[in-house]
Amino acid sequence: MRPIVKNIQLADSRTIAIETGKLAKQADGAVVIQMGNTMLLATVVAKKEPVEEVGFLPLYVDYQEKFAAAGKIPGGFLKREGRLGDHEVLIARLVDRAIRPLFPKEYTTETQINISLISADEDVLPDSLAALAASAALMISPISFSNPISEVRVARIAGKLCINPTPNALKQADLDLIVGATEENVLMVEGEMSEVQEEDMIKAIQFAHETIKEHCKVQEVKSM
Repeated sequence: MRPIVKNIQLADSRTIAIETGKLAKQADGAVVIQMGNTMLLATVVAKKEPVEEVGFLPLYVDYQEKFAAAGKIPGGFLKREGRLGDHEVLIARLVDRAIRPLFPKEYTTETQINISLISADEDVLPDSLAALAASAALMISPISFSNPISEVRVARIAGKLCINPTPNALKQADLDLIVGATEENVLMVEGEMSEVQEEDMIKAIQFAHETIKEHCKVQEVKSM
């Protein structure tokens, strides 16, 4: 299988690339998301048979940022990665919260989603790309998941809304939200703001949703 690459053009001319067919070929679905020099590898695998008599969806979402992504090796006595930090756990939960409700109610197959930061860019935050990576990997897999999603960070900086701003620009924001949605509906909103009006928050969510719609269209099976 030759690698397939799809590009998403942001309003500020930055590009998000989605690539599959090159890494983790033994997984049920695997994609690499790249924006700038930030790269995330998302893989999904599922058991062949469903779990019987279980009252919940056995879905496991893991997110990990390794030192190697920044070209570093852990120092000290133990030359290995440590336990997951709170930051990584929270990003995994952001992905889980948006994706879990979209599986069919009768789906009880153990499924695992692993998202790894394999290259870090100080100007591109990876948390806003994790859900896009997970969703794209699910969409190209045989797993029963047919409603693509994405998440983006929307911030208001100097009175202007922008998508996935740089960390330095984000320091000046008075509104900072991560929005998760399908092409039709908003699924999840999390963030912080400095006493903004309700209508301003709604505008920010709508602004983020318009970008997410483009992310979802790219993930359609016919497109991938």
